[in-house]
Amino acid sequence: MERDASFAGSIPAVYDRYLGPLIFAPYASDLAARLAILRPVRVLETAAGTGMVTRALAETLPEDVSIDATDLNQPMLDYAARQFSSSRVTWQQADALALPFADAAFDVVVCQFGVMFFPDKGKAFSEARRVLKPDGCFLFNVWDRIEENEFPDTVMQALAVVFPHDPPTFMARTPHGYHDIVEIREELRRAGFTNTMVDTVSKESKAQSPREPAVGFCQGTPMRNEIEARDPTRLTEATDAAEAALTLRFGGGVVIGKIKAHVFTAYR
Repeated sequence: MERDASFAGSIPAVYDRYLGPLIFAPYASDLAARLAILRPVRVLETAAGTGMVTRALAETLPEDVSIDATDLNQPMLDYAARQFSSSRVTWQQADALALPFADAAFDVVVCQFGVMFFPDKGKAFSEARRVLKPDGCFLFNVWDRIEENEFPDTVMQALAVVFPHDPPTFMARTPHGYHDIVEIREELRRAGFTNTMVDTVSKESKAQSPREPAVGFCQGTPMRNEIEARDPTRLTEATDAAEAALTLRFGGGVVIGKIKAHVFTAYR
């Protein structure tokens, strides 16, 4: 899990450039719109990453709403802070399993595609509930299974050919490894959330060429660490193989693939 959460070196910049608009921006807008309806005054974001949701919240919410954007990974926060500055956004390194905030401090806790990385999801859910005010809301999303997300599924299949005896499994294991709605609702219930709703949201992932998702997934996620652990000289080969597989499936120009996620709304 520690390896899967390692976003260091050039990964944050590649992640933001390629995967940000490809798969994260559509759901960031979705979360920001849902959150705006709740009319919060103080918002906590966990696993903020490179600030994709943070920027969407700052653009969508009224000026008097404060946003505490946190992440365990300091390089991701450093990159986010360089890309976006606002007087109402506070960037802070924080562990979602041990939040450095008082009880009942926030109206909303929001997390985009981060809970899959938490080593103890029940503890993270309990911490989110602890820092929420009475009737506060925990809003987060998770990816559906990898077969329902066409670009990463195609990349994973390509890498299984490049490394047939020990294929990288990061994408299926972690980002797409926590999608069972019944299981997640039960963990929320055990953490104390008694009123939980879930929407399954399908969108389109669009890139100007197959190269963009190939670089994004192979070089802009911890899957890069898996590839280089097998052979540090084969990162380019792996990326090229992913590009070839994407081209074969989606064509050589603008490519469009299906993406699907589950959005949870849990009230304290």
